Amino acid sequence: MCSPGSDRNSAVAGERPLIDLEHEICVLAAHQAATMCRWLTLVAEFDEREGWRADGILSCAHWLSWRCSIGLRAGREYVRVAHALNELPIVREAFGRGELSYCKVRALTRAVTPATEEAFVELARHATGAQLEKVVRGYRGTLRASTGQARRAHEQRHLSYFRDDDGSVVFSGRLPAGEGALFLKALEAATEQAASRCSAEHPPPLPDPATDAAAEAENRPGARRADALVALARAGLDADAHDRTGGDPVELVVHVDAQTLAAERIRERCEVDGGPALAPETARRLGCDAALTRIIERDGRPLSISRRTHHWARGGPTKLDNLVQLCSHHHRLVHEGGYHVERAGPAIRFRRPGGREIAAVPAAVTAHSQRTGPRDARDTIDHTTIRPLSAGDTLDYSIAVECLLAKADHAPAILSSA
Repeated sequence: MCSPGSDRNSAVAGERPLIDLEHEICVLAAHQAATMCRWLTLVAEFDEREGWRADGILSCAHWLSWRCSIGLRAGREYVRVAHALNELPIVREAFGRGELSYCKVRALTRAVTPATEEAFVELARHATGAQLEKVVRGYRGTLRASTGQARRAHEQRHLSYFRDDDGSVVFSGRLPAGEGALFLKALEAATEQAASRCSAEHPPPLPDPATDAAAEAENRPGARRADALVALARAGLDADAHDRTGGDPVELVVHVDAQTLAAERIRERCEVDGGPALAPETARRLGCDAALTRIIERDGRPLSISRRTHHWARGGPTKLDNLVQLCSHHHRLVHEGGYHVERAGPAIRFRRPGGREIAAVPAAVTAHSQRTGPRDARDTIDHTTIRPLSAGDTLDYSIAVECLLAKADHAPAILSSA
C-alpha cells in the first residue's frame, strides 16, 4: 500500500513512473520462472544420463556447484525439484508458461501427487507464495498427525539448561504442538504487556546518539522475549494471581470438526489457530483441560459471531454481509492510520487519509481455457502472468487442506518422497 499522498503513476523528473517499474519487475519474474522451468528440465535430463560422471564428480549437485556456481545445498534442491517435475506435467506446464514461481513449484513438489496435482495447481494460481507454503505445511502436517505421533512428541518433550561462565542461564527444549502453541501464546501476550507498560511509564526520549545504541539493544525482539519469559516465571510463582485467574491466563484457539472429537479421524479439521495440525486425541485432551467457547460454522463461515469482534461503534449492523476481513496491518490503518473503508453496493472501497480512493487491483485472466493451449512464453508473458488470481485475500487454510486431502487417494506416498 502506498504512503499517503503518493501516486503510483507520478514520477520525479528523470525517474520512471512506478507503474512502469512495477510492470517490468513482474514481467521479468514471469520470464525468470519460465526460464527456470526449462533449466530444471535440462538438469533432470543431464542427471538421468549421468553427464556429471564424465568429470569424476560425486553427483549432479556437485557438478552444479562447480559449473554453475550454485551452493551444494541449493544444488541438491534443484535436482530434487527437477526430477519431481518429470512426474507432474500440469505443474510443469504452468511453470513453463511463467504462471507459477519457482518458490511455488518447490513447495508443490513436496506435496503433490498425480491424484492431487490439478487441485494443487488451481490453488497455487490463486494463492500468494506465502499462502501456498502455509497450505502445503498444513497438508503435510495433517497427513502426519496421529495419536501415535502425538504420544511420541509427548515422550520427546524436554527442557535442558546450564550456567555459562558469566552466570547466565542457557537453555533449549522441545514441546509437543499443543503445549508449544500455549507457551508461544503466553510469551507473545507477556511481550505485548511489557511493551505497553514500558511505553506508558517511560515515553520515548529525544534522540541521543550516546544512548541510541543501548536502547536499540534493549528493544531487540530476542531481548523482549527473554524479559517476557522472566515475567511469566514471576507470574507462575504468584499463588494469589493463580487463584484469581483460576487457570491459564491466555486463550488458545483450536479449530476441530465435531466428527473429529467423536472418532479417530485424522483427515478432518484439527489444528491450532494459525499453527500446526493436531492429533484428534490432543484436541480432546485440550478440551478436557480448558474452558470451551463453541462457534458453529458452515463451509468455513460462522453462523453467529460475538459482537465484540466487530467494528460496530459507527452504527453499522453486525451481520456477515456487512463485514470485511482485513489483516492486522490494514485493520490498524483503518482505525488509527486515517484510512477509510466504505461500501458502494456490492463493492468495497478504500480511501487514503486525504480522501483519494485507492485504485482496485486490475482483473487477472481467470478463464482456464485461455491458459491451457501451447504458447511461446517469451511472446505472451506480461506483468499479470505470474500474479496470483486473487488479490491476497484471506484464505481459509483448513478448508483448503480438507479439499486437497479429499483428492489424496495416494497421499501417504509423499511422506517418503521429500
